[in-house]
Amino acid sequence: MSHSDPAELREPYSGAPLRRSGLPAHPLDLFDAWFDEAAAEGLAEPNAMVLSTVDPDGTPRSRTVLLKGFDRSGLRFFTNYRSRKGRALLAEPRAAALFPWHAVRRQVIVTGRAERLSDAENDRYFRSRPRGSQIGAWASEHQSSPVAERSLLDERYAHWERFWEGEPEVPRPDYWGGFRIVPAEVEFWQGGTDRMHDRFRYRSAPAGASGGSWEIDRLAP
Repeated sequence: MSHSDPAELREPYSGAPLRRSGLPAHPLDLFDAWFDEAAAEGLAEPNAMVLSTVDPDGTPRSRTVLLKGFDRSGLRFFTNYRSRKGRALLAEPRAAALFPWHAVRRQVIVTGRAERLSDAENDRYFRSRPRGSQIGAWASEHQSSPVAERSLLDERYAHWERFWEGEPEVPRPDYWGGFRIVPAEVEFWQGGTDRMHDRFRYRSAPAGASGGSWEIDRLAP
């Protein structure tokens, strides 16, 4: 087998240093600023995040999903509740989301509890999706399940396309909706020269703690 040697792939990191004095009190405020900068740099899908969950048997799994909204309450994304990740989060709500913004020498890791969004939130977002994506949600009812061949998926899509033909709106399937990851810990990583990276970790402070709701620590690179 001939391939490039991963050990020989090296990329020098450089960027503006991250200092404790410049950090906001709330991690989602810094995430907001970094997200805008990643988008302004023209990164492909800066809202793509690697979502990690834990199966009921303890097996960890990761996949890429798209962030569809955020505020101080957490990060929102949408999926099929019957999918592998949906079932995993409903059974064990611990989750982590990684934003690998390599092009700007940054990454963010958000760890916390995933909670199911309300039907009103799910309906509102579903109505904003393109009609083809709405039909796709019906066609992918059995997401993560084995399928014999691609033609079966195409047949399912064609069925639902005909089913909803002429209807002004495609309703949201009851198995489709979103989660909010409520952060308990957020780590910001800024690449530095000679692997001397800047890393800061926000952790939700214990109830009643003074000095704000988040504790901030610098981590060794």
